[in-house]
Amino acid sequence: MTAPVSFNQPYPSRRGPLMAGNVVATSQPLAAQAGLEMLRRGGTAVDAGIAAAMVLTVVEPTANGLGSDAFAIYWDGTRLHGLNASGRAPRAWTPARFAGRSAMPRAGWDSVTVPGAVSAWVALSDAFGRLPFATLAGPAIGYARDGFAVTPMIAHAWAEGAARLGDQPEFARTFLPDGRPPRPGERFRCPALADSLEAIATSRGDAFYRGALAERMVRAAAAAGGALSADDLADHQPSWCGTLAIDYRGVTLHEIPPNGQGIAALIGLGLLRHHDVTAHGPDGAAGIHLQIEAMKLAFADLYRTVADPAAMTVTPEALLDPAYLAERARLIDPDRAGTPAPGAPGSSDTVYLAAADGAGRMLSYIQSNFDGFGSGVVVPGTGISLQNRGAGFSLDPDHPNLVGPGKRPFHTILPGFLVEGTTPRLAFGVMGGQMQTQGHVQMVVRLVDHGQNPQAASDAPRWRVLPDGEVVVEPGLPPATVEGLQALGHRVSVRPLEAAFGFGGAQLVWRLDDGGYCCGSDHRKDGCAVGF
Repeated sequence: MTAPVSFNQPYPSRRGPLMAGNVVATSQPLAAQAGLEMLRRGGTAVDAGIAAAMVLTVVEPTANGLGSDAFAIYWDGTRLHGLNASGRAPRAWTPARFAGRSAMPRAGWDSVTVPGAVSAWVALSDAFGRLPFATLAGPAIGYARDGFAVTPMIAHAWAEGAARLGDQPEFARTFLPDGRPPRPGERFRCPALADSLEAIATSRGDAFYRGALAERMVRAAAAAGGALSADDLADHQPSWCGTLAIDYRGVTLHEIPPNGQGIAALIGLGLLRHHDVTAHGPDGAAGIHLQIEAMKLAFADLYRTVADPAAMTVTPEALLDPAYLAERARLIDPDRAGTPAPGAPGSSDTVYLAAADGAGRMLSYIQSNFDGFGSGVVVPGTGISLQNRGAGFSLDPDHPNLVGPGKRPFHTILPGFLVEGTTPRLAFGVMGGQMQTQGHVQMVVRLVDHGQNPQAASDAPRWRVLPDGEVVVEPGLPPATVEGLQALGHRVSVRPLEAAFGFGGAQLVWRLDDGGYCCGSDHRKDGCAVGF
């Protein structure tokens, strides 16, 4: 497969595929335009991605902020690079600290691990950027200081965050001007966030991890009984971790290795290699059933084994062993839904963007605060909202993901990348918690097995299997498909359109044979794909 077979748009959508030689696709138009501005200035795809990511911390604070974590996969024109910029637990986070709890906290300082997104920007810029780091921050600083008009979908998420976190004083002071969330079209300003971005830009991130901003974070943590220390911040380093990969019908899917959940998408496709998905229509019950069953098996292994790689008792290579996948694939019954258990192999809210430049460099990038607005902790006077990735740890003493000092937690966010032979083909992601791995599988099946173009693959109605085995689907899925899944033994519910966030948000950049790109941007978000 060298290109999408069809440029028909079979699903209702507000947009068609964008085709251009330099492109950016994000979940918010102002961020996409900031990235495009850097490409026009002669920057690389990394420069574009960093500028867009910085703007997203301002204009989509419901899903990310300066206190986010991040991951990236980058094609530099010759080869792929994988970056893990997720943070570690504070040194004081022993299991004893959380004794008596049934689960990790999802709000407050005891849910905050070291934030890594700023370090991702610096590492990517140092390795692959061309423009000055301060230049990349310019658009974000401008929107934070001068303000921007809040878009409708983000306003909806803002109101949901306010209902959950509005009683936290610093959150309310920062994000609830006039005592309420901004409405669609209202202008929001955050001068303190602009100052923090300027400090990050002029110090190339040093202020955030070792300077004035770090001091403010540590003081705020101490005042609230939190454990985050100056040493925790100063010692943080992102990791160039490479990628894990699996071949699937002529292409190779690359994902970031654990502590992220990307390996579940690889397992899912590895299982589907043993079943003829192509024989079934893209929206029919038989093909979707096979995908659901593959993801159930993938999740069973994921949730039992994946953690900080230093703590895992099963290697990623064992989970992706061809013989093991073939054995697990035999558990998929084409005629009946199953309830799989983990195998025995040998020893939220998020923003995603993709960018590509005229020289063939392509960036797949994701950053997130986890829950909407993350932990609800906002560092006084800085506009820094902190993630709640500590909620990804387990309190089960027998689980490799047990909380511990300096460990990275199980992580939901993942950038994806497809390579065909030696040709970089697709930078893509589907933001949205547990939806992400199954969203990756759905995008690959639609593009590779059914020849849909990126926008059509994004527009298509999605399904999502929940941890208890229930399958939720979007209203656009044909009624006959819903009935067919039920007849196969699935518990199926149709979620209303206002629950679209639960089905994720996709951004896709597909490299065409002539070197240009075809892009798709999810209609479930406010964003777009732009290019020239």
